Amino acid sequence: MKHVLALLTAALFMLMFTQCTKQQGPAFPADLQPPVAQQIPVELTMHGHTRIDPFFWMNDRDNPAVIDYLNAENDYLSAMMAHTEAFQESLFSEMRARIKEDDSSVPYLLNGYYYYTRYEEGSEYPIYARKKGSLEAAEEIILDVNVLAEGKPYTSVGSVSVSDDGRLMAFAVDHVGRRIYTIRFRDLETGAFLDDEIPNVTGNLSWAADNETVFYSRQDPQTLRSYQIFRHRLGSNPQQNPLVFQEDDDTYGVYVMRSKSQEFVMLLSYSSVATEYRFIPSETPEAVPQVLQPRERHHEYFAEHFGDHFYFRTNYEAQNFRLMRAPVTSPGLENWEEVIAHRPEVLLEDFDIFSNYLVLSEVENGLPRIRIREWESGEEHYMAFDEPAYLAYTTTNLEFDTELLRYGYTSLTTPNSVYEYNMASREHTLLKEQEVLGNFNRANYVTERHFATAADGTQIPVSLVYRRGTRKNGKNPLLQYGYGSYGYSMTPIFSSARLSLLDRGFVFAIAHVRGGEEMGREWYEQGKLENKMNSFTDFIAVSEYLIEEGFTNPNQLYAMGGSAGGLLMGAVMNLRPDLYNGIVAQVPFVDVVTTMLDDSIPLTTGEYDEWGNPNDPHFYEIMLAYSPYDQVSAQAYPHLLVTSGLHDSQVQYWEPTKWVARLRELNTSENVILLYTNMDAGHGGASGRFKRLREVAMEYAFLLELEGIRR
Repeated sequence: MKHVLALLTAALFMLMFTQCTKQQGPAFPADLQPPVAQQIPVELTMHGHTRIDPFFWMNDRDNPAVIDYLNAENDYLSAMMAHTEAFQESLFSEMRARIKEDDSSVPYLLNGYYYYTRYEEGSEYPIYARKKGSLEAAEEIILDVNVLAEGKPYTSVGSVSVSDDGRLMAFAVDHVGRRIYTIRFRDLETGAFLDDEIPNVTGNLSWAADNETVFYSRQDPQTLRSYQIFRHRLGSNPQQNPLVFQEDDDTYGVYVMRSKSQEFVMLLSYSSVATEYRFIPSETPEAVPQVLQPRERHHEYFAEHFGDHFYFRTNYEAQNFRLMRAPVTSPGLENWEEVIAHRPEVLLEDFDIFSNYLVLSEVENGLPRIRIREWESGEEHYMAFDEPAYLAYTTTNLEFDTELLRYGYTSLTTPNSVYEYNMASREHTLLKEQEVLGNFNRANYVTERHFATAADGTQIPVSLVYRRGTRKNGKNPLLQYGYGSYGYSMTPIFSSARLSLLDRGFVFAIAHVRGGEEMGREWYEQGKLENKMNSFTDFIAVSEYLIEEGFTNPNQLYAMGGSAGGLLMGAVMNLRPDLYNGIVAQVPFVDVVTTMLDDSIPLTTGEYDEWGNPNDPHFYEIMLAYSPYDQVSAQAYPHLLVTSGLHDSQVQYWEPTKWVARLRELNTSENVILLYTNMDAGHGGASGRFKRLREVAMEYAFLLELEGIRR
């Protein structure tokens, strides 16, 4: 009976809320005209094919006319959205009010200290802190990012790492947003910052065990490809730091880290299809790096150290990966022995090693599973999770000699939670759940998992959430999200900001299209290179399914995606503009052919194995067929909001800028096309936890305006 009453109450709430907020259609000003983009046609010829790009001039960041144009676009957006400003402020306040402003993370123990981050009420940035020996000890603030950010429009802190003896801290900071960092050092005993500073680096660093040496990676100043690893000894001249390793293959990047055992500094070379590790004993940082296993094309392995062995998660003769090991003294492939066999239906995504247990993070049928195996007996079991769509993942587990596994859990209806799991007794202990202030009650929301059928018969997973009482009558606004690249899975995680859409009647759906890795490695392979079109047609198939199932209709269906997900938006919009009333494309990768032909800009050479190399006529034709900028045509496009960052190092600002100009030129509908460029940020948008919400509020106000919902 209580369940029935709850359903009736929720349904009544939704009916009343919709009736009192929905007004007649969007009210964007009809008399305002967008900036006119100057056209200077440039012929781009490749493989006997010529493309005409009238907006190529926008690629010049140093041209004052480009900056003037971006500012004019921002002014136009402000004018078009002026009538929503009060609503945007209300949305921002509403989303901010759900955040526990004086929050903190779950502490973890490392080298005798409990480390954690916390926020203070009203502050934008985290405070890094620790306590010695006990959580009852006095707090020691090791880094207050709010102080670093004073007077800066943008601040991002990369790696924060403390020496083994707990005396010194190294951290990386970026004040521009282009992911070019400066490494700084602080004496934690005196609080003084050291004179040592290392500019123009990636933000990736790792201490050696001598408490005086730091390894770090540096990027190419033009392409921003991470390709060098240096060694710095405190007190020495950073300009004379010795080069430890240089990656000369421009399809690879480099990364440096410390093994869980702390015994080795690991140097990783990685590409889209292969990896290679080198290792240095952390006690002897000046030693020559030794190769674990030489690289081979299409062989990816990921290494960890425990006891007398290196352990490898590898796709060698195992598409979905298996676990192998080899002695530290002879770690080459010829000495590898199998620990966990390959299973075609299960993706081995990660592993954690303990003295008595092996923990395997797996994915089966699109859902994560955590598998516990006792080393001595071989007995194993799976942790149980009962929601239809969720994310469960192992988190900070730095100790070997423990029976406690720390893991995280979240879903579309469950705030992010951190647990400890006793691997012997199988008991779960909740350490912290993200607190959502206000009247949030997860029982008011429903999450579901569906499968849509793609054109080739493939079943595409769909994760859904909506407010309880929502009717499947085809009359609901629905926001469909997608990504589908790099084997990156779009996990169904909780968002307190998203409640502002759900509480106004929106359904939210994630289309787990091919190109991600939700259904295993083959899922990724089927959404890249020659198969890239599958990502786009999968997304469209999900849209059609959601309409057929009564969740929405084309006049109330919206789509959103960012970066490579912005490519997804652009391609889908060209293929089926009639399916969507509005689209939000965040920092979209849309000028695919031109970008991938320019090996002087970030990411190009390292992504040939993701998209193809258009210097090859075969891949040129494939990419040209879906490149959103090249495929814009005279047709009726939906309403569109595009966001960008002037200092974006991943997707250059000119891609969305040119795309908007071309869309405006050829669009045959009266729908609005808006561009917002953050002039002080990069790929991730504004820095600071509240500043980011203002951009979310703008995007939500745009979508809600299209529904005639203004409060």
